[in-house]
Amino acid sequence: MTTRLYENKIFLEHNTPAGHPERADRLRSLSIALEHPNFDRLERVEAPQANEDAVMLAHPESHFLSVMREIPEEEDLIRQIEADTHVSAKSLQAALMGIGGAMAAVDDVFTGKADNVFVASRPPGHHAEKSKAMGFCLFNNVAIAARHAQKTYGVERVAIVDWDVHHGNGTQDIFWDDPSVLFCSTHQMPLYPWSGERDETGKHNNIVNAPLETNSAGEHFREAFSSRVLPALHNFRPDFILISAGFDAHHRDPLAQINLVGDDFDWATGRLMEIAGKYAGNRVVSLLEGGYDLEGLAESAGLHICRLMKG
Repeated sequence: MTTRLYENKIFLEHNTPAGHPERADRLRSLSIALEHPNFDRLERVEAPQANEDAVMLAHPESHFLSVMREIPEEEDLIRQIEADTHVSAKSLQAALMGIGGAMAAVDDVFTGKADNVFVASRPPGHHAEKSKAMGFCLFNNVAIAARHAQKTYGVERVAIVDWDVHHGNGTQDIFWDDPSVLFCSTHQMPLYPWSGERDETGKHNNIVNAPLETNSAGEHFREAFSSRVLPALHNFRPDFILISAGFDAHHRDPLAQINLVGDDFDWATGRLMEIAGKYAGNRVVSLLEGGYDLEGLAESAGLHICRLMKG
């Protein structure tokens, strides 16, 4: 298996206020974990910057312009654009690099440069709805990656699996009435953003939500994954799998109350790789979403990347 990692120093320059959980130290902690010899074979590549038109694969131009207008010119200024969502001078550039990394990752798995790819970018994306930035997210990277795969490579069936502890409301919003995209989400409920009930199934039964009760542990996560997510994937037979890889369901995370350990993410990664091997030519692209305890994030993302490399 050839696994690539997209990273870029610009991701560290998307500044949030002191004490904000979505901070540059998240990527620094992951970078330290990736210094381990286990990752010597990992191909580390600098994420390219997407052009502004890429945003419009999943959002109207008006949304892009509304975010762009909020970007401060002053280097040291941080502007609040929504309840918990902030931008600084380099935020738009960082967001476009994240999109560029996601699109390059899609290119890699469809041109044979890599079997699978992990994109270590910030800000995250899965809360960004068609026309709304929210939940630390400006643009929906995973939705843009899905549309890029469809538009550029003619992919007929894209599956997006989101195991972030918070429901991927933005991704659900974008693909609600699109039968060519299957969206599956495990998440704590009740919890921000207060969506993701089991009966939210999309216009074509292409949305599969598997909510977890507060204080659920690994066995509950694995049961939900095995009973809800995996059967839906087998039924859908995806040509390509995208992962919204949030690691905030880890038991150490301060923003939620789900008690997963690193091995649970390793297990879930393995199950998705089995499905990708059966239906999707092993093509998996994983994008970093949440994960706010530095130790929990480094452990979980490290095991996730290790599993991608093992094949």
